[in-house]
Amino acid sequence: MFTKDNSGEDSNFWISYADLMAGLLFVFILLIGAIISKSMMVKSVLHEKENSLEKSLQLVDEKESYILKKDKLIAQLESDLNKNKNDLSKKEIVLQAKNKRLEKATLMLSENERLVKLRLSEISELNKKLLLANTQVDTLNNKVVIVQTMLDGNASEHTNTMKKLQEYQGKVLVLSNALTTEKEQVKLKDEKLLVLLSAMSKEKTKYDTLLENLQKQKQKIKRLTGIKLQVIAALKKSLGSKIHIDKKTGSLKLASNILFEVGESTLKDGAKIELKKAFEEYIGTLVTDELIKPYLDKIIIEGHTDSDGEYIYNLKLSQDRALAVMEYLLTLEFSKKHNIKSLVVASGRSYLDAIKNNGIENKEASRRIEIKFRLKNEDAMQEIEKVLDE
Repeated sequence: MFTKDNSGEDSNFWISYADLMAGLLFVFILLIGAIISKSMMVKSVLHEKENSLEKSLQLVDEKESYILKKDKLIAQLESDLNKNKNDLSKKEIVLQAKNKRLEKATLMLSENERLVKLRLSEISELNKKLLLANTQVDTLNNKVVIVQTMLDGNASEHTNTMKKLQEYQGKVLVLSNALTTEKEQVKLKDEKLLVLLSAMSKEKTKYDTLLENLQKQKQKIKRLTGIKLQVIAALKKSLGSKIHIDKKTGSLKLASNILFEVGESTLKDGAKIELKKAFEEYIGTLVTDELIKPYLDKIIIEGHTDSDGEYIYNLKLSQDRALAVMEYLLTLEFSKKHNIKSLVVASGRSYLDAIKNNGIENKEASRRIEIKFRLKNEDAMQEIEKVLDE
């Protein structure tokens, strides 16, 4: 009965607390609303300022473009003004030059006028002297006429005779001078003709001598250039049907498949006997013939392939095969006896000289070993022969 009731105080406390929180929440909501409203207003203002700024920038760009155009126009005007100034300067220089020439011409004109006046005064003096001289001449002529009249009567016949004699003497003198001149001209022409004939005779002799020497040299060179044909003929005659050689070049051709396996560069044992026989008969004709031997320069062993495969591969294969043939041939007693080592060379041609029939490659014939000879100065002789023929 005497216990204090605290439930009412608690209830009031919570009610007050709830009211306070509700007030705070309302204030918070109002604050949030104010902030949002302010933010929207600021955004709107900023947007308007951005639009205004963009317009200002556009105006600035337009003004800058306008200023640039004006600057270009001003620069053009300044350039034109400079050109006009330059043209004006040039015209002033030309005008000054013309003024100088005009001044010189004026001075020359003044000098000419002075000289003319001087000459006129001199001419006037001369006319006076001439008039006086003419007067004196007239007086003398009158006196001469009187004297001549007195002499004419007695000397008229003598005068006529002397005139005829003088005329005759003049004619004789003219004819004599003309005859002398003609004789001198004929003599000079005869002397010139003799000199020309003598010179022509000497030149003809020189020309005939040169022509004769040229013909001799031409025949000699033709004989030298024909040696290869003689060598080929001698080879054919010596070898007969035992070995076939090329009709044009005189080279000996041996098929690769007889000498080597496919893709190999080692000589077959069975091919060495045939190679030795063919080589000794072919080269023996060249090195033992006394008419051929002095002109023999090189014995060339060439390797050739078909066009199958890469160029470098075929080049190495052809070089290796030519070298293998050369190495074998140099081991022969025949080669040592005739000192073939100093003459023989080997080279590979890959498929550069493939044999073609009607434009189509004959691959079997292209794979070959060629043994050929080269004469001393052969290329030079052929070129000289062409020049002489032309």
